[in-house]
This record gives sequence, C-alpha cells and structure tokens, in this order.
Amino acid sequence: MAATTAHLKSHSQPIKIKRRRCRETTITTTPDPTSSSTPNPHQTLNHITISPDSSWSNSDHKIRQSSSAMGPYGAAVAAGDGFPSSLSKFNSALTAGLLNPMSPPPPPDKTRSSPTLFEMMANEPDSLPRAPAAVENGAAKSQQGSKLSANVDKQALMQQRLMDLLASRSPGNQFNDAASSDVMLTLSSKDGVSVSIRVHRQILVVHSRFFALKLNESWVKQQGSWVPYNVEIADCDDIEVYIETLRLMYSKDLRRKLMKEDVQRVLGILRVSVAIGFDAGVLSCLEYLEAAPWAEDEEEKVASLLSELRLEGVGAGEVLKRVSLDAAAGLEDGKNNEEVLLKLLQVVLEGKDEKARREMKDLVTKLLRENSSQNDLRKESVYFAFDECLKLLSRHFLQAAHGDMQDIGQIARQADNLHWLLDIMIDRQIAENFLKTWASQSELSEAHSKVPPIHRYEVSRVTARLFVGIGKRELLASKEARCMLLKTWLVPFYEDFRWMGRASRGLDRHSIEDGLSNTISTLPMALQQEIFVSWFNRFLNGADDCPNIQRGFEVWWRRAFLRRKGEDERSHQMRIISDTMENS
Repeated sequence: MAATTAHLKSHSQPIKIKRRRCRETTITTTPDPTSSSTPNPHQTLNHITISPDSSWSNSDHKIRQSSSAMGPYGAAVAAGDGFPSSLSKFNSALTAGLLNPMSPPPPPDKTRSSPTLFEMMANEPDSLPRAPAAVENGAAKSQQGSKLSANVDKQALMQQRLMDLLASRSPGNQFNDAASSDVMLTLSSKDGVSVSIRVHRQILVVHSRFFALKLNESWVKQQGSWVPYNVEIADCDDIEVYIETLRLMYSKDLRRKLMKEDVQRVLGILRVSVAIGFDAGVLSCLEYLEAAPWAEDEEEKVASLLSELRLEGVGAGEVLKRVSLDAAAGLEDGKNNEEVLLKLLQVVLEGKDEKARREMKDLVTKLLRENSSQNDLRKESVYFAFDECLKLLSRHFLQAAHGDMQDIGQIARQADNLHWLLDIMIDRQIAENFLKTWASQSELSEAHSKVPPIHRYEVSRVTARLFVGIGKRELLASKEARCMLLKTWLVPFYEDFRWMGRASRGLDRHSIEDGLSNTISTLPMALQQEIFVSWFNRFLNGADDCPNIQRGFEVWWRRAFLRRKGEDERSHQMRIISDTMENS
C-alpha cells in the first residue's frame, strides 16, 4: 500500500494578515520545484479568491496576477515528507527545555546565524535585584516570552491533531494517497500553521463547482508537465474542518461519515461545502441537522448559519421547521399559540392523575410566566376556563349541600383549578373580574356550612389567595368589590381556617393573615371597626381556629382613637386661638 504523507509547516515569525474588504479564501497555484522538467520563465503565480460570505457563483471570483515564480510553500514540499529541519531542531529544543525545565539545554547550533527561541530564553540573565525600570522591563520580556511559548505550544498541538487526522485513513481510501494523487494541496491558517495533503484533481473537479472552474483543462495545460500540481489555500478559518470536507469527497456514504461528528463540526463542514460548491456535502449536512438532536445552545447557531448561507431552496426549510412554526400552515402565529395554550390548560384542568396534574401545573405556570410579555393568551380565553370550573364547582357544591355526596370529590378538585387559574390571572394582572365574580357567589356562601369541612376548605383557599393578592397590591379592585368579598366569604373563611392549616401543604399562614389585615385596612373606618371588633370576640373564644390579625387591629385602633384624640386637641387649640383673635 502506498505510503501516506503529511507535510506540516509552522512560520517562526508572526504572519501579517492582509486586510480585505471581505473574508476571502485564496488559492495559489505554483509549479513543483522537484519536477525534472525545465520551468517556464514566463510562468506566473495565479491568486484566485472566493468570498464564502455569499452563495457560490462564477461571478464571485476575482483573479489577480503576481510576478513571483514560486509559491511560499514550494520549498517545504521540496524538503521531503518529514518536517523541515528548522522545525525539527526547534521541537527538540522545545522538548528538552520548555516542556521539561529540569533537562539540560541542547548544544548550540554552530550553523545558525541567529539564536533559537530556546537559546534566547536560556541566555536571559538570572533574576537579581535591579532598578525598578529594569524590573519592569524584565517582567515585560518574561510576559512576552510566555505568550510566545503558549502560541508555539498551541501550534504544535494543532500540528499533532492534523497529523492524527491525516493518518486515520481507512483501507482502500485514496485520500492523501501519495502514489496515485496528482495534486499537492497546502492548507494554511492565519496563525501560521500549514499542512500539505495529496488529493486527486478529478475528484475535486467532479464534486466541487469551485474546483471544476479553477482546475479546468486550460489550467492543466498552463501547468505543463509538472506533477503533482501544487495548490495552496491560504487563511483557512479551520484547517481541520477543511480537511474533513475534502475527505467527504472520497466517501461513498456521506451520511454514515457525518454520524460520527457533532453539530458544531457539521456546521463548519456545511460552511466550507457551500463556499466550494460541494453540493453533495451541503445536502448531507442538512440531512444530518434535520435528523440529529440539538442542544438548546446549538439552536441559535444552526438558525443563524442557515439564514446567513441562504439555503432555503435546498432543504434548509425542513431543518428550520424544528425551531419555528411553518408560516405556510395557514395559521397566524398568535392564534396558533393561543390554541395550543388553551389546549394545555384544558388538559391540566381535566387530568385524572393528581400528582401529574400538580407537576404539569407548575410547568405550564412557568411557561406562561416566561412568555407573559407576549400576547399569546388573551384575557377572554383564561376567563372562559374560569367560568367552566366555577360552574362545575357550584353544581357539585350545591348537590353536596342537599345531601348528594356522589361527586363530592369534585368540590376540592374544581376549587384547586380555580386557585391555579387565579395565580395565572394575578401574574398577568387580569384578576379584577375574578374577584368581582367570586365576591358575588352568595349562594355558595350560604350553603357553605352544610358541606363537610374536609371537602369545602379548598374553596376558602381561593378566598385566602384573593386576600393575599389585595394585601400585596397584586390586584386592585373597587371598594364595592372588596366590601362584598369580605361580606360574602369572611365568615366561611374563619370556619375553614383550622382545616386549611392542617390539610393544605405549603400554606403560608403569616402571609394570609397579613393579606387579610391589609384587605380590611382598605375599607372605610366604620366597616373596619365592625370587622375588627367581631374578630376580637372570635379570636378570644378560639385562637387556634382563627387567624391572628392583631397587627391590623392595632393599626385600626391608632387610627380610630389615638389619632382622633390628637386631632380633637388640635381642633380645640384652633378654636381658642380663633376666639382670642375675635375678642381682641
């Protein structure tokens, strides 16, 4: 089997990137200096550029001429299959000194006119007390040397990965086959790493519209008898991805090859495939993206790249359907969202598994809170569900009050549904009508005492939630609605308070007591006095079964008596002053 060779090169000096108006991929063709044929003195270096930021077409290419007769990587190809000698010596020094500080330094190279990086670092003077300026200068040099060393290490790791990538070749695959190839393709990155691989012009031309245009028959005639043809692609964003894309051209089953890659790598292959007109690669990448699961952080990357590449006509639309609704379905987004949310509400309200219902309630509440700024659920839709639950509650509650206990479990179930819907309405600031409607349920309030407490206390939890909402300023209702709420539901609330504390898990007793105190404090003083005096008597006869609203009682007392006494004294003083002024 033919030997597989990979030529890797690293520039010892930083590469100066030429500024372009747009990002470009440059292909440079040069004659092979190892060829036995006589070079043509009129042969020139062709620079062919393609902009990968737009869809591929012949009009996207520009051709520029240069007077150089040999590409910048011709010498590396002529050097042989291994590393250049300078890089080998540098790697030896790096291994001996930088990666292993305890090893002795290598012997100096007499043939070199300039010191190596290791020699420069090894010959630095020892750290001795020096002037502040000298210390700062030494620290700057040390920092610069550390950065340079880190950059060299990064390039060395990159080269090793590229070697491993090129070495992993399945039997029978002609990719990077030195015996049968006719093109030496050199890929170089902006940070100075380069790799040379053996490819076949015919395969590139058949699979890539870009290579078919640039490596056509006229180009072959222009090269003469130099084989292999030397081609360079400069300023690659990711050499590994470019190699993976080229290797796909040699594969008979692209889908199976891509199954080993992750989403990020496939996106890179897709970008390169679009840039070089590798249609089979584009379609295979889109098929992969449509079928493979994505992480949440990958969705934006997929949608952004597909939008950038403008691939709607070749299957990208099927991929985007996974993260966006199809506008061609005939439904407006807002209407469709509302229908889905209403369906979710209905399923939760009618669910039979209580444990699952609690979990789904938390989930739907979370989703609605995340989308509360969007007009995805109208007020009328929520109140439609509220009316249905209230009708069921009233029917089963009145049946139980008349002795029909057949469906008495529906009382707690529908009351719990109303409590959940009230939370949703309070979050969306649309609960005022709920309070008015609930305050007007005098028939339910009158039948309250006829239903066993174990089945009815869930109803009082709805009242307690309204008290908390008013007390925390989560909803604003009219004075008439607040008065009616207390008149209709305060006594049933007192009667169920002990049951709520014992049976309801997670009940915040102090929050409910503060909410009730604040709700009473919003009423006129005469009504406050009536309610607080009645509470005072009830609390003394059963403190454990009655909410403690002592704080609200004290506030009312100071308003009613202490403040009034001060106002009477000030009024009396004003009358005395007025009488004195009139007599004088």
